[in-house]
Amino acid sequence: MTDMDIQTTKEGALSITLPGRLDAACVAPYWSSTFRRLRQSKPSLLTLDASGLETVDGAGIAFLLSIQRWQTDARGRFEIVHLDPALRQLLQTNTLEGLVVRPPRKTSFRRVAEDTGRAGYSIVHDIKIQISFLGELGYKLISSMMLPQRIRWKDFFLLAEKAGADAINITALLGFLIGLILAFQSAVAMGQFGAEVYVADLIVLSMFKEMGPLITAFILASRSGSAYAAEIGTMKVNEELDALHTFGMDPVRFLVVPRVLALTATLPLLTLFNILAALFGAQAVMSLLGISPVVFWDRCRATADLVDLFGGLAKTLVFGYFIAAIGCLRGLYTGKGASAVGDSATRAVVTCIVMIVVVDGIFAVVYYYLGI
Repeated sequence: MTDMDIQTTKEGALSITLPGRLDAACVAPYWSSTFRRLRQSKPSLLTLDASGLETVDGAGIAFLLSIQRWQTDARGRFEIVHLDPALRQLLQTNTLEGLVVRPPRKTSFRRVAEDTGRAGYSIVHDIKIQISFLGELGYKLISSMMLPQRIRWKDFFLLAEKAGADAINITALLGFLIGLILAFQSAVAMGQFGAEVYVADLIVLSMFKEMGPLITAFILASRSGSAYAAEIGTMKVNEELDALHTFGMDPVRFLVVPRVLALTATLPLLTLFNILAALFGAQAVMSLLGISPVVFWDRCRATADLVDLFGGLAKTLVFGYFIAAIGCLRGLYTGKGASAVGDSATRAVVTCIVMIVVVDGIFAVVYYYLGI
């Protein structure tokens, strides 16, 4: 009985003399040695000499078909010589399709269930991280306020300038435009009843209680919240946060606390600018409708009081805290890679907007029961 022999016949060609038996009992060592030689030589022509082949079973057929497929995938020529006609017919009538284990195909319901469960788990896990981080930040913020010398005041004033003074232009511009639009739309509706003068009441109450704080919070969420996420995310990608840990410095106390204090302090002031610009925009529209500025401002003074104003400003303190905290949180949990920083900034803006709406809804319920 012959044994397998592999020879290089000429440059780029390989000849394999098959053994007398190719069955499940002896094909395993031939399989590994043959494919190791094929990967090394990568022949352009592979010839199998089957003159000594006497016994073959399903394992042997799979072995020959695997050699043929390997050579075909490598774009080389393949031929078997001196093969018994019965064995050749057996080789031609069999394929590897039934021998390849395919992963079971998932049903559409199973895929939907898995995706839903995975999304639900991700949301719950993200909420747990946010709650844990907000608790840690609250503790370190209070402890830092009790020891003011531990706060990096130089960074605080620089961050307050970036988040506050640098944002006055866009905040005032949007407030002015919102005041124009609200006044015009309200005047068109109230003009049907000859009540244009009450547009001032509507504008001042909506800006004091809802629109002013919300618009300013949305501006800073998209401006400062994303900036905080990108800054801290870049630090993490560049391993600067690891350097802080190496020096024994707490990133939350070193980076997050000044940003939270800066944004919490500047958001109420920006809200005042937004409200004032909106009232000027509404007054411009009312002047075009024939209502004098004296009447407009007198209606504003008579309709709203300091309770309405400070009720809206109280929201902005909470908005500023959550915007800065979530922006920093997304930065601290930035992944690796070039796109990770952009993903963190996007997630920061989306989460901040959702959180602002949720907190505003809670304030609305509380103010309703307090009669504000």
